[in-house]
Amino acid sequence: MYVGIDVGTSMVKAAAFDDTGRELAVQARPVDLTLRDGFVEQDMEEVYGAVVAVLSALTAAVPGPVQLAGLTGQGDGVWLVDGEGRPVRAAASWMDGRAHELVDQWLADGTFEAVFRRTGSAMFPGCPGPLLAWLDRYEPAALDSATTALYCKDMVFQRLTGVRATDVSDASMPFLDPRTRTYDNRVVELLGLAHRRGLLAPVSDPSATGRARGEGLPAGTPIANGPYDLPSCALGAGVTAPGDGLLIVGTCLASLVGTTDLDLTGEPAGLHISTDRAGYWLRAMPAMVGTAALDWVLSTTGVHHDEVDALLAATPPGANGVRVLPYFAPSGERAPFVEPRLRAELTGVCLESTRADLVRATCEGIGYAARHCLEAAGLTGSLAVCGGGTRSPAWMRLLADVLGRPLRVVEGEVGARGAVLAAAARHGVALDTAAWTQPTAIVTPDPARAAYYAKAYEDHLAHLAEARRRARH
Repeated sequence: MYVGIDVGTSMVKAAAFDDTGRELAVQARPVDLTLRDGFVEQDMEEVYGAVVAVLSALTAAVPGPVQLAGLTGQGDGVWLVDGEGRPVRAAASWMDGRAHELVDQWLADGTFEAVFRRTGSAMFPGCPGPLLAWLDRYEPAALDSATTALYCKDMVFQRLTGVRATDVSDASMPFLDPRTRTYDNRVVELLGLAHRRGLLAPVSDPSATGRARGEGLPAGTPIANGPYDLPSCALGAGVTAPGDGLLIVGTCLASLVGTTDLDLTGEPAGLHISTDRAGYWLRAMPAMVGTAALDWVLSTTGVHHDEVDALLAATPPGANGVRVLPYFAPSGERAPFVEPRLRAELTGVCLESTRADLVRATCEGIGYAARHCLEAAGLTGSLAVCGGGTRSPAWMRLLADVLGRPLRVVEGEVGARGAVLAAAARHGVALDTAAWTQPTAIVTPDPARAAYYAKAYEDHLAHLAEARRRARH
């Protein structure tokens, strides 16, 4: 069997596949996030313990040897470790907002744009550049005691194999020169981190390989590190051609479009993710909040997830005038623009508004945000969709209407699937990629609703522009 490991923000999963790509079994464990005053952190030992637990459970449940394993996980954040890959402090999550004042400063003085023009990466508070600069200013002892500032999957890879490395996908934010595929030392200097240069993990190009040391996986199992979850999902959904796109409707609403054109002009936003294929990038617009926005509304209104489809059917397009700008993250928004102080807005509510109106307006708002991101990323071809949101057929129909295009719905553990495909390529194992990435459904838009939402999308952009203006004052 083939094993894919996906170390998510709130859930760690391991999936087993046969050689045709059929999903045999999945094991999952939740992991906690600590949120306080804009700080969002995770316990690395809890995360790594969950990885070992799901791997142990999976290999016990599915008979047969593990031929190879692929590893992916959440990107960004700062995971400070010692020489053995063990934590020197809690991991700062990609959702962390503590460095927003630094990002504000860099937006004002031109540093933000200068970094984007060199790397194609638009920094946000939860990415390594601002977080490392904040730690250097306020917790220098933590950096002094660390050997490496890793990304999540890299910490797990080092603990599983003993290999200290990152890959070009994770390194794309924010230090990698996408042309040379090496660190841009001028960017390190611009962020005031030249004296911390040694903390950056060696970049393996292509992704590093290793052998499991016996925790969770049988000793000697071949394993590959990366890519991280966004490009791994693109692989798992079969998005490998220029112009084709992927929308991940998960905790993070991520839009990715394949490209062979490295264009670093235009508004600095999103990032260009380098891949194992030199000359091919993923233009990514990873918005901060996806299903987390809906989860908050459901929790606040006392609605269960299994009620969503019925509620979406209970109110018409436009949600009876209720509108939601779905920017709920404490660190603001990062794609397709950067506004650290932007917050969610709920308008058009009155005493006659229903829970169904609130739920539909939230789903519509997330759809408008997705359309904005996909347009900015340059989508011209087909669009695949994956993530937890695909479990709601009604939401997928609404999303197809809002986007005005067919959706190739790919279900299951898409990130883990992509991690296996990446590992197979690195280890020279031939797999039928087309069979592994078949969609589970095609959802087509309703022409009348699509026309309605095209106009409503323009209204959303106008509302958003005004909200962004207020956020800056």
